[in-house]
Amino acid sequence: MTTIALACQEQLLPGTNLIQKYALAAALGYQGIELRGRGDLAFARRLPELRRARAAGVVMPTVCVEMDHFIGDFDPARSADAVRNLRSQLTVIAELGGVGVMTPAAWGMFSRRLPPFEPPRPPDGDRQVLLDALGELGEHARAEGVTLFLEPLNRYEDHMVNRLDQAVALCAALGLPSVRVVADTFHMNIEEDDVHRALRAAAPYLGHVQVSDSNRYQPGAGHLDWPALVRTLLELDYRGWLALECRLRGDPVRALQQAATVLRHALPRRAAA
Repeated sequence: MTTIALACQEQLLPGTNLIQKYALAAALGYQGIELRGRGDLAFARRLPELRRARAAGVVMPTVCVEMDHFIGDFDPARSADAVRNLRSQLTVIAELGGVGVMTPAAWGMFSRRLPPFEPPRPPDGDRQVLLDALGELGEHARAEGVTLFLEPLNRYEDHMVNRLDQAVALCAALGLPSVRVVADTFHMNIEEDDVHRALRAAAPYLGHVQVSDSNRYQPGAGHLDWPALVRTLLELDYRGWLALECRLRGDPVRALQQAATVLRHALPRRAAA
């Protein structure tokens, strides 16, 4: 029976190195670690550490970018630097045998929900900047054999790409199979009229799913219906990962165990070998 693998972001796991973190993650029911990719090409400088982890059997499918500027930045130099970092991260995750790297259009740069309400660049300018960056990164991802994932964020964190259909429209305009969409349950809970309908509509472009509950804490700490959400993904024959990206309420290990238990109970049991 089809099931979905679980990953946990590295900063959530106690431990002094990725090998220790993975041992704990595996004991709690996760099958992989989602890495974080900082700017200034810091992720590439981690290659010795990451190679040791891979040699020890650590599964590292994906990277979530962690910078203070992104591809949709109003400043062309900052946008170009975000592209440069993502190109590097795509190359590194390809060497590690991973799946890909994810990025939002921007984070914390502008929101139409706060003064001055109108951004300095018009919507067609936003779209062109994103298409240019995604096109370059998509071609690089294709050459490396990995995928770039575009993540919609909620209206308070970004003004450009808030819903899955907006991310899908950009992917469709590019026509590159190496550019796909991330569904994040926290942002979807804010932005989507119907989470299940949005997932179904985005299914041909859905490449990755990040999970946290309605309050941004671990699954089980809020009000999201995890069996229903997972059931929708299974009906869509989703083959990617569920990656835990959240805050942890309570003792970290217990919180991670709670999340894994909630998600495992929502998933079908793996067939015995």
